[in-house]
Amino acid sequence: MPPPEERHRRLLLAVDAPSLLHRNHHARAHTRLLDRGGRPAWALHGMLRQIIEAIDAFAPDAVIFGLDDRVASQRRDRYPDYKAGRAEKDAALVDQLDRAGALLDALGLATLTPPGLEADDVNASAATWAGEKGWDCVIITSDRDSFAHISEHTRVLRLIDGGIGGSPLLSPAALLAMYGVPAHHYLEFAAIRGDASDNLPGIAGIGEKTAAVLLTEIGSMSEIWADIEHNEGRALLAALDAWSDEHGTRRSSSTVLRRLSAPGARAAYEFNLELMAGRTDLDLGLTPDVPGTPGLLPLDIARVERVVGHLNMEATTALALRVLTGVPVSQREA
Repeated sequence: MPPPEERHRRLLLAVDAPSLLHRNHHARAHTRLLDRGGRPAWALHGMLRQIIEAIDAFAPDAVIFGLDDRVASQRRDRYPDYKAGRAEKDAALVDQLDRAGALLDALGLATLTPPGLEADDVNASAATWAGEKGWDCVIITSDRDSFAHISEHTRVLRLIDGGIGGSPLLSPAALLAMYGVPAHHYLEFAAIRGDASDNLPGIAGIGEKTAAVLLTEIGSMSEIWADIEHNEGRALLAALDAWSDEHGTRRSSSTVLRRLSAPGARAAYEFNLELMAGRTDLDLGLTPDVPGTPGLLPLDIARVERVVGHLNMEATTALALRVLTGVPVSQREA
């Protein structure tokens, strides 16, 4: 993403708040940081610190935070085993997840908790909103779900152990280098592979490498299913054999065809596609042409000082005042 002085399009920063809170809870729990009210604050502080650093680096025009509905889940209603097997959340993490929205709202930032949905759906809608408005978008998350929204105008900053500065900013070219699949085919790729973290099995016997070859050598999965249904998979067999010959690998096209044709294979793929697809039609509530509305920068000095100050970290409060208010220290003190 070009620096702000070289950009001609406005920039929306979309933040997967639960993802960042989870990472910061595990990374910072040893600090046992408490806010001025004596409540756990290490995950909240870590998330906010990283977002301030991201705002400093990207200079966005607007920021929206996606939150999960922690009571209802449309995906769990559809599939009761959705995300089954995950460890029970620590009570201190639950407390901070519950308080995150109020903290961000108090700052004057925009948050959205879509009923029955997740932060991933907010990310998907943010990428769509930005595209429709002629904006660029950067999604900040530690999950892979948002890779499906990568495009020429949407990047994903995948937060890993290096923090904001050490995390990769994924473009279509970077995604292709990582997985061997074009960005516009990533959702299909993920549906073939499955997602163990969400307890969604993929097509049995089809791994990431084969999935990437299918999508790059043959095309979309709709073309592949049509070939299997109407042409006995002949085009698939020919394409996979040609790929094997070109790369000097053992032919396995008949095995792949058998696995794709197995009972339940297509149903598993289509089920994954349904559950993995993010909602792109959510109302984000952003009104960028109305100054002072939630999500727009800069923020009010008094609010930043009060809200960030409550987390009891003076250095972060000072950074927040510099980055979020846009008012120099000399003017604040005057």
